[in-house]
Amino acid sequence: MSNIPKHIAIIMDGNGRWAKKRGWPRVKGHERGAEVVRDITTFCANHNEIKVLTLYAFSTENWKRPKSEVNFLMRLLDRYLKNELKTYQKEEVRFETIGDLSPFSDALKKRIDLVKEETKDNKKLTQVLALNYGGRDEIVRAANRACKEGIKVTQDNFDNFLDSSNLGDVDILIRTGGEKRLSNFLLWRAAYAELFFTNTMWPDFTTKELESIIKEFKLRERRFGGI
Repeated sequence: MSNIPKHIAIIMDGNGRWAKKRGWPRVKGHERGAEVVRDITTFCANHNEIKVLTLYAFSTENWKRPKSEVNFLMRLLDRYLKNELKTYQKEEVRFETIGDLSPFSDALKKRIDLVKEETKDNKKLTQVLALNYGGRDEIVRAANRACKEGIKVTQDNFDNFLDSSNLGDVDILIRTGGEKRLSNFLLWRAAYAELFFTNTMWPDFTTKELESIIKEFKLRERRFGGI
């Protein structure tokens, strides 16, 4: 029996370098990257095995970037959600987030909540944007939730306190852009994920390459610590 890629997670790396290589501002790479998000999400929504697509959109470390770039990314996110609502509805995609949204503006949080509410009944795919997200931060906040409730955590119940508690474990974790590290992404959820690293920058990543990765994934032997 071949592996089933129910949950795919992607570190969307390379936007800035893609633009710089062309002599363009970094923000042009982010704009093109947002278009790729639509293509990949639509593909996953129409794949009969994929149920969750989690995308690393903005990490807890990304606040270190120049303020002008951070501000642009916030505006781009708001515009993306506004424009993509019709795509979510057409493709029956439910929108969710993981991460600490508290630093975001009230207007952006309102937009996020609106899109979640409008798409909550969609069934074909759950698209998750990791926003102000860090794997260590998720684990620490989960531990604090458990402590607040006076619950002694175990591997079995700790999952309930995570942002990603309803998403299931990651089957395929992809990083574009040539780097080979997890960068604090889904550290708990990706414990037994199959890892794929590609030199393709995110703005050039295609559904054809994703299909190729899924094909390889199905051929891998997943033992989960067994023999």
